[in-house]
Amino acid sequence: MKIELCAASFESIQLAQELKIDRIELCQNLEQGGITPSIGMIDYAMARGIETNVLIRPRAGGFCYSEEELKIMLLDISYCKRIGAQGIVIGLLTETNEINRLQLEQICAIAEGMNITFHRAFDDTIEWKRSMDLLINMGINRILTSGVSTNVDSGFLVLKEMMVYAKGRIEIMAGGGINANNVLKIAEEINPDAIHFSGTAKTLLDEDSLFSETILKVDRKKVLRILSSLSRN
Repeated sequence: MKIELCAASFESIQLAQELKIDRIELCQNLEQGGITPSIGMIDYAMARGIETNVLIRPRAGGFCYSEEELKIMLLDISYCKRIGAQGIVIGLLTETNEINRLQLEQICAIAEGMNITFHRAFDDTIEWKRSMDLLINMGINRILTSGVSTNVDSGFLVLKEMMVYAKGRIEIMAGGGINANNVLKIAEEINPDAIHFSGTAKTLLDEDSLFSETILKVDRKKVLRILSSLSRN
């Protein structure tokens, strides 16, 4: 079972390297669910020698993208491929919450040779078995999912069904609400192909500034607790 850290800062990138975490999903602005990181962040992660899957998400909100937004996404993917990023993380839906096959085909063509993860947009789709079949047929490598729910605890039973239905045809990566209290149960009873978490805590930055902000910042102790719980498996 692979471990993936959702990394949205240089601190989380460094921590992933130090703790020898298998790979990262690189993004920025976790407060809005994550968006595409800057070129500098991508280059920084790549220079650390970490297996890096880059989130391709041009804005916060839902996953129904205009053709202009898709153009931006394709440019971002081209850059990631050019510098040797191992993979991308994407999710595209239609207005009726079906996977947008036409847009996904364009992404697959540009990203040929890269690892492709379909993120939790999957959990917004109407019928997860139909959605999974489509992704399998298109050669997508893995699905990040909470079991068509808001978090892995409430989606636990569906995650179990997903593992049975996938039958190794596509990787199932459990994510969304992973913590030290539930990670061992998920590992032992669901046994997903991978587990994804951020290990963050709300942190107030620059309290004395007029522009202070509360962000989600990686918490070393949280990450270590999750890894320690997993080591008991």
